[in-house]
Amino acid sequence: MSRGTSIATFIASLAFATIAQAEGVAPSAAKLVDFGGGWAITNSMLTGWVISGLLVTLILALVGQPKILPGKGQAVVESLIEALRDLFEPIVGKKAFPLAFPVLVTFFVFILFHNWMGLIPGVGTMGWGHDVDGHFHITRPLIRPHNSDFNGTIALALISFGAWAIIVFKIAGTKLILWDLFGNKADKKETPGWLYPILALVFFIVGFIEVFSIVIRPFTLSVRLFGNVFGGENLLHGTSFFFVFYFMELLVGLIQALVFTLLTSVYIGLLCNHGDDHDHDHSHDDKHGGAAEAHH
Repeated sequence: MSRGTSIATFIASLAFATIAQAEGVAPSAAKLVDFGGGWAITNSMLTGWVISGLLVTLILALVGQPKILPGKGQAVVESLIEALRDLFEPIVGKKAFPLAFPVLVTFFVFILFHNWMGLIPGVGTMGWGHDVDGHFHITRPLIRPHNSDFNGTIALALISFGAWAIIVFKIAGTKLILWDLFGNKADKKETPGWLYPILALVFFIVGFIEVFSIVIRPFTLSVRLFGNVFGGENLLHGTSFFFVFYFMELLVGLIQALVFTLLTSVYIGLLCNHGDDHDHDHSHDDKHGGAAEAHH
């Protein structure tokens, strides 16, 4: 058998596997092992563990023993890291970058590959089920993309929120955070005396709105990612992996990984990069003050 025939046979067998369930994807993950009391191992958890293990193995295999003159695998990983560094460093600021970058890179790679996991033909259509009118209906899929499970995206969003809290309190500090939320941003020298107290009250009230927006970030992050991945998976299964939608979901998977990671970096940069600006202003003032003193 020729190589072309073998490839065609393999693709056809995978395409056939997708026809086993074209009725859509269940909103909740299937329990593979139920321990009782709400504790269970679901198919999305199993997929998350397996893909994470494969990602770690792949990166270790590519990099191997790091060398000053990188090999091909190490060069690929370094190119990816450099591209992400150039993207995230201006957003989060130089002070927060060493703490934030490992988290952001992990988010991007993890979410990207788990988004694309649902694009593999056969995912969600292999498992346990029964015959219905001559067609095999899957009731308990063996494999389900991690990000098509709302529990999985909530976990990612909570980790993002926790990392944000740790980084901003460590880098920006409580005083700058409170000022950024509730402080009067108006310049007292350029604001009429009667208007300044009114603006102080306005900024104070707006601060509570900002606190509310911060609190709901885990919900918005998780719903956005879950909705796009779960909807895309249903679209693919409903159309038997029609190639147009397949390539569209490749793009959606990449965009959603970028959106989640960029939003996390923006949340960090709103406070930490703002702190860099203040430090720069203070150092600038100190420099000119020192020069003035030296001149006198």
